[in-house]
Amino acid sequence: MPSYDPPLPIISGLRCRCPRCGEGKLFRGFLTVDKECSVCGLDFSFADPADGPAFFVMTAVGMVVIAVFAWMEVAYHPPLWVHFVTVFPALIIGCLGCLRPVKAWMVASQFFHKAEEARFSSLGAHGEGGFGLRGKARD
Repeated sequence: MPSYDPPLPIISGLRCRCPRCGEGKLFRGFLTVDKECSVCGLDFSFADPADGPAFFVMTAVGMVVIAVFAWMEVAYHPPLWVHFVTVFPALIIGCLGCLRPVKAWMVASQFFHKAEEARFSSLGAHGEGGFGLRGKARD
């Protein structure tokens, strides 16, 4: 079994490469994570960033574009059509341009930090499967 020195999540994420070897492609489509790495064979079934990348990208790009929009409005008072032809394309291009590397970064971070779904090792701490009052008797 070969030994790998995984790159930092930000490096493999920005390059959209495998989080273990840093060489194989992570995506088989625009945002579809491949089944496994073509170079080292890492199974990508652990990768589930859900809606996180979309949320972070929309928030960050939206804040930047709206800040520029507000500055343009105050400084230059352009007609409304100028905002339509600048703001909407900036939002769309900014979000689509950032979404793929941010998703790759989140997948690489999941691998790097060995993230997985939460599981309870026993039900003793929470009674019979419920989240009751801690340290107090249940009636």
